[in-house]
Amino acid sequence: MLSQHLKIYDTAIKQKRDFTSLHPNRVKMYCCGPTVYDYLHIGNFRGAVFFNFVRNWLEFLNYKVEYIYNFTDIDDKILNRSQSEKISPQQLAEKYIKEFKKDYNSLKLTPHTANPRATEALPEIIKLIKRLLKEKKAYEIEGDVFYSVTSFKGYGYLSGRKTEDLLIGARIEVDERKKNPLDFALWKKTKPGEAWFFKSPWGKGRPGWHIECTAMIHKFLGEEIDIHAGGSDLIFPHHENEIAQSTAVTNKKYAQFWMHNNMIATEGDKMSKSLGNMITMREFLTQYPGELFKFLILSVHYRSPLQFSKKTLQQALISLSKIYSSLAKAKQLIMDCNESSYFEKEVLQAEEEIQTAFNDDFATPKAFSIFFSLLNRFQKQIEDKQLPLQKKASSAKKYLSFFKKYGQALSLFQEEPSSFLKNLEDKLLEQKNLSREAVQKKVEERALARKNKDFKRADQLRKELDQIGIEVRDTVQGSEWEIKKYTLTD
Repeated sequence: MLSQHLKIYDTAIKQKRDFTSLHPNRVKMYCCGPTVYDYLHIGNFRGAVFFNFVRNWLEFLNYKVEYIYNFTDIDDKILNRSQSEKISPQQLAEKYIKEFKKDYNSLKLTPHTANPRATEALPEIIKLIKRLLKEKKAYEIEGDVFYSVTSFKGYGYLSGRKTEDLLIGARIEVDERKKNPLDFALWKKTKPGEAWFFKSPWGKGRPGWHIECTAMIHKFLGEEIDIHAGGSDLIFPHHENEIAQSTAVTNKKYAQFWMHNNMIATEGDKMSKSLGNMITMREFLTQYPGELFKFLILSVHYRSPLQFSKKTLQQALISLSKIYSSLAKAKQLIMDCNESSYFEKEVLQAEEEIQTAFNDDFATPKAFSIFFSLLNRFQKQIEDKQLPLQKKASSAKKYLSFFKKYGQALSLFQEEPSSFLKNLEDKLLEQKNLSREAVQKKVEERALARKNKDFKRADQLRKELDQIGIEVRDTVQGSEWEIKKYTLTD
């Protein structure tokens, strides 16, 4: 293995630094998962896809990774949605956990080590709140328990802002009983008429959102972890509050590294239900393969905003199909490969470059440029008429191995190339209201017209095919066709 030291951008200090784990060759990693009250939109899956790669790359570097991705199954949104669907909150949460897992598995991502639910950590939640009360970091008022922000001197460590500044524009629950507007709920007393509650020393109620994640981390990973991950919208108040809760009772550094992915925007706006620009992953997967979504997500650096539009999807589609087309050609060439050394230098250089890119804060756009640079070199090899077939086969074998090896870390390029391209074509034909059989029939009709020297009819049929986005090539073996430029319909 080529040795490069991993550097990660730590949100807390706002710069990259060398990664070292708390324990040799072992990484404890936690990523904030979804609140399960509906189908998850594609914005929720940016973190799921990217941090799957982080976990895979750490394992590539020979770390044993414990990766926890939680489900928030106690929340007011769950309660409200369960009432509208006329099922219990528990049934609603279980329903959408199953739906999330369907989408996650459709993307063919690596299974997490565990997916704990907040309801599984209730004893730990209550124990943690008791400790905070004992340390006078929290206070109770009429069955509600609040964390006292002013009791923790390090508050604002992650967001880099002073407490007084955080009051401006913050997402704060208004409650005149609180000692400080920034104080947040650790335990919420059940409201009159609510049938969903849990028992506690402070009466019936539900835990606050922030305490749930801290309790799950303590239960499943311990009081100190290596990487805490999530979306950039969680930096304040969620992750800031997690730090305050945990550090106040343990006096230990909660997370060694904080990693945050940026948001997905549609037509310049952040995805949100209020704007009505949400696209669920289930909706996306009915139109396109999951491979396309992963490719799009990883083509942009995780700390940069990602524009989701027809244009960016089109670009990803063209690039992805180009790679799979090259893999399909490579697979055809390796049938009788005895040559072993040809194309070795080019692949070793690409290995060194791609490991350097991945180890530089997971620079996937740079890695993608390396993929395409190698693709262009490979293309020149197989198009070289002077190059013997055995050497082309050697190039193909090494080329396929490289994409398999480094694509695996990205959870990309593992599909059987020809089958993937055919399935992609079928989806695109469906969007054009065409069938493979109908296109094939028209191509065969054109081939027959050419055979009968009816070139006027053949040209007319070619134009008709061109108008519906089908490109025809005439070869010695016969007429072949493909979807021209893999264009998307409006």
